[in-house]
Amino acid sequence: MGIENRVALITGSASGIGKKTAFRMAQNGAKVVINDIVADNVEQTVDEFKKEGLAVIGKVADITKKVEVDRMMNETVETLGSLDILVNNAGMERAGALRNLTEADWDITINVNLKGAFLCSQAAHNHMVSQNYGRIINIASRAWLGGAGQAPYSSAKAGVVGLTRVLALELGRKGVTANCVAPGLIHTPLWDDLPEKNKAFLLSKQPTGKLGDVDDIANAVMFLADDQSGYITAQVLYVCGGRSLYSG
Repeated sequence: MGIENRVALITGSASGIGKKTAFRMAQNGAKVVINDIVADNVEQTVDEFKKEGLAVIGKVADITKKVEVDRMMNETVETLGSLDILVNNAGMERAGALRNLTEADWDITINVNLKGAFLCSQAAHNHMVSQNYGRIINIASRAWLGGAGQAPYSSAKAGVVGLTRVLALELGRKGVTANCVAPGLIHTPLWDDLPEKNKAFLLSKQPTGKLGDVDDIANAVMFLADDQSGYITAQVLYVCGGRSLYSG
């Protein structure tokens, strides 16, 4: 893949999809910044990757705080010389029936999933524009099409899609692309914790009848991050086993 010697910052990359994506990018020659809000998780992931001989550094930052995001971006450029790829991966969900959700559920879901992507993209803007090159890849979700019990999450991920389209419009003439990857059901620890009846119901909605894997998402991100993918922008790439065929 054409990302060798590129500098990639991946939010929420001390676990799950972000960690697998970071590992794959580092394996393919990128210099990778591991970000998480928990310092111990960042340190552990960086140590693990360095034992594999990979070029990584760690940055602890709360992506919902502008001052922390700006510092992380500036320190990345100061340390590694550029910022070429930004993957806005950090996310979380508070789910439940509309009548039971709280204002706090709404606020934290919007802040992490949408505000975080906005702040990181804004902070990356000048660095990417000044070098006339950049790849911004936002992790949305099939849920942006709508999902029962997912009012905050679906709203946040719909906002991520809208933000991506705006970034593509504003930055396209500056050599910066902006795209979304929209995962469906992916095998993560969160899936393993679900009751069996919930798993059966969710799988019944899958045209493929099976889960995806974190590697499936990493593959899509790698494709959009590639130097050769510069004519792809403003797109939503579904990696969901066909689940995007319908909402609900």
